[in-house]
Parts: sequence; structure tokens; C-alpha cells
Amino acid sequence: MGLDKGKSDGTVGKALEILDLVASFERPVRFSDVLEIAEFPKATVYRFIQTLTSQGMLSYDPDRQTYALGIRLVRLAHSAWQQSSLAPVAHPHIEKLARDVGETVHLAQMDHAQVLYVDKIDPGKPIEMFSQAGKVGPAYCTGVGKAMMAYLDAPHLAEVIGQQSFHVFTEFTLADEAALRAELIDIRSNGYGFDREEHEPDIICVALPILTAQGRVLGALSVTSSTQRTNLAALEALVPRIQLAATAIANEAESWRFPDQSKFQSVKTAKG
Repeated sequence: MGLDKGKSDGTVGKALEILDLVASFERPVRFSDVLEIAEFPKATVYRFIQTLTSQGMLSYDPDRQTYALGIRLVRLAHSAWQQSSLAPVAHPHIEKLARDVGETVHLAQMDHAQVLYVDKIDPGKPIEMFSQAGKVGPAYCTGVGKAMMAYLDAPHLAEVIGQQSFHVFTEFTLADEAALRAELIDIRSNGYGFDREEHEPDIICVALPILTAQGRVLGALSVTSSTQRTNLAALEALVPRIQLAATAIANEAESWRFPDQSKFQSVKTAKG
């Protein structure tokens, strides 16, 4: 869990790495916890933690002598969710999709070389699984991760693949680059891919990318279930419905991010 100093981007980059490290514990931590796995000197870690605390990015509990993510991050996260993620646009579509198919629907985007789950809708019988909105997961062994990777341009894909751990979670996990690239070719050819219990035992999904009209990756959708309830063939039959949702999300996302300026110009002219 140590930090990679080679990836630090100056003082700001190091401070953000400390913030990421505190967040990775998913619980309040003591200074000694952070120091144990940080790759910076004690004085440097202390300085950054104090700065992050004074800026409201971390909070300090003097009774327990622990640090946790600060309330300022909550405000920033809410703004990011509204302005940068697909979640606000996609939510009604994935809610309807989950209701129609009766299975869990995930919405994800790429976060560097990882998958960031930005929304998740559970049907009436939710399945216990790793993915929750706000969590990150590996790209090489998740349906949404592979669906997005399959549509990256060659330089970006090489960069992302180079950062995969290829840790073997189950007997079905793709364990090396060659296996992953072969699967990505199939996904690109078919337009969708699967998670065949690659990340968690019994958890399967079918996933499709969300693409702009120019083919740029915005995110991915998946319908996820359990081998105890269904199978890959049944999930594959849902592809047309998922594609409709993905297309609707892509269309709305482009209008949301790049609104028709002529409308605003008309309003301005009318007022003038």
C-alpha cells in the first residue's frame, strides 16, 4: 500500500498521495498508521497531515488521536458528482434499467487505470458484492473495466494495461496482458463483454461501454447478478436493453457537457 514517489507531482501531488493513503484505510487512522506505510520521511508526512487538517481536507479527533477525511471533501465530492461524473444524467436511466431487468446495474468511469463506480441501483433482491458507488476496483477483471478498456486508443490502453496488477482473485481471473488483450479484441468486436466470476466468486455480469458519437469512452454500464440466480446467456439476452440505456446516457451527457450555445445566445439577444 506504499506510495510511489516517482508518481508525485510536486508538493500538491505528495499531499494528495497522503490524502489518498488516509482514505485507503476506510476508517479513522492514527499518525503512526499513515507513517508506517508512507514512503516519505516522518517530518514530511507530519507536515502534510497538518496542512490537510488545517484546510479541512482531514479532520482530527483529539480524544482518539485519529485522522479521517474532512467535511470539505464531502462538499467537493458532491460538486464533482454533479459536475464531472455521469451519475446525475445517468441515474434515471439506470434506475429504469434495473427495474426492467430485475438485476443490479452499475455505472462506472475510468479513474486513471482503475474503475470508479459512480452509481449503483439494486433491485428488490440486492446481491452482496464488492462494488459500491464511490469505490474503485481493478479494470482488468471487471466487466465495466474491460468494456471501457476495449475502446481506448492504443497509447492510452498501453498506459492503462501497464498499471494493472493482474492479481489472481479467482480461478477465472485474467492473469496476464496477453489474455486481457485477447479478451478486449472480442469485446470490441461484439460491443459488450462479461465478468465471468473474475473478481468475485459467483458474481457475473454483462457490460457495455458508454461512448460519444466520436467513439470516446465516457463510462460503462453493467447488469450484474449471481450464478445462483442466472447465467451468462441470460445476461447476454439483456444487451439490447442495456445498449438503449447506454446510448440515451451518452446523448444526454454530450448535451449536458456541451449545451447548445445558440439557445443561450437567443435568450441574451432577447433580453438585450
